[in-house]
Amino acid sequence: MSAPLGARRATRRYVGLTALRWLPVGLSAPVTVLLASARGLSPADIGIVFAVYSAVVLVLELPTGGLADAVGHRPVLVLAGILSVAGLLATVAADGVAAFALAQALMGVGRALDSGALEAWYVDTVRATDPDADVTPGLSRAGAADGAGLCLGALLGGLLPLLAGDGGTGVLAAPLLLAAALSLVSVLAIAVLVVPVGRRRASALRASLHGVPGVVRGTVRLAARDRVLRRLLAISLLVGAVLATLELLGPLHVADLTGSRTEGAAVFGVVMAVSFAAAGVGALLAPAVRRLARGSVAAATTGLAALGALAVAAVTVAGPLALGCLFAAFYVLNAAAWPLWKQLLHGQVAAGHRATTLSASSLALQVGALTGSLLLPRLAESAGLPAGFWAAAGALLLVALVSLGLRPGRTGPRPSGTAAATRVAADHG
Repeated sequence: MSAPLGARRATRRYVGLTALRWLPVGLSAPVTVLLASARGLSPADIGIVFAVYSAVVLVLELPTGGLADAVGHRPVLVLAGILSVAGLLATVAADGVAAFALAQALMGVGRALDSGALEAWYVDTVRATDPDADVTPGLSRAGAADGAGLCLGALLGGLLPLLAGDGGTGVLAAPLLLAAALSLVSVLAIAVLVVPVGRRRASALRASLHGVPGVVRGTVRLAARDRVLRRLLAISLLVGAVLATLELLGPLHVADLTGSRTEGAAVFGVVMAVSFAAAGVGALLAPAVRRLARGSVAAATTGLAALGALAVAAVTVAGPLALGCLFAAFYVLNAAAWPLWKQLLHGQVAAGHRATTLSASSLALQVGALTGSLLLPRLAESAGLPAGFWAAAGALLLVALVSLGLRPGRTGPRPSGTAAATRVAADHG
């Protein structure tokens, strides 16, 4: 086995690989929905296709938790990258609901395998040389690289079809082909740069699978006893539905506004790039928003959610430029609220249940995305695209209403739960 990397080298590799990982995701974001629409899929069909992705991630998120411990970080990351390449190429070739659903299923398996594995490798590598090393700066830089990759990818993905000229649906597939090529480069980079660290434990995968029922039971017990936690999980579910709606209906709405799928892809690419950057700014504003609310998380997040609802509702009457501003406004507001919700969540649970509860929040977000993908595009197809955005705005008003009750009472941190459940959830918390 190779000698462990030093902290600086590991950080550089981690940050670079993170940017390379998310660049293809950004490339595909502006065009995937439009490509499916151009090949005859209705909004409801597209919703089903993306629901497959959410369902696969939802089912595999926890069971894959111990796989990296069982076989190593590098093999898992390589397999995840190969599946992502396969999913992107399958999307390029897809011409019906079943084919697009298969492509999204491949992407979903790759996402579930990828979840947390690179971060775990980084932390393990740094701690192998210095058990007390502070990994926060590296994680922060990787977060910035994540956003930069998405932002740059969205810009390129939106502009490539426009630059390629009028070539039918083929121009919409061009960003996906580039994304597949970059994903393959990412696989090769992982194979070279991710140096194995630590001993593999075959028991980790078994523990991961056996621990899933414990995670579910522990979380249900926590939510049943804690009013604030129930509200936070409901908020995650509702926000998941809203995000799914914007990502599915946004490209179609912009294409209608511009009168062209290629121009729509270019405009929506810019919209998403600005929105990803705006989300980073929003997260930094959370402490200031809390101060303005005099320390009240309930007041701060209620106001942010209500303003977000107004921004989403206004999308239905906005032109392309105003729509971009409204999308960015929503992403700023939503990103400013998330750290406050998370802070409150951490205050409700003790260390033994922290990872379990974070995992439950992530799963609630996926359930919301799954539900939104199935229901809101169908509503948009029957009642028009504005109806889908109004429904999303209504969901945000519900978030505001639920947030009003985020005032911790006598419920508080719970005793430590089972070690197996905590270990499983930690991989994806």
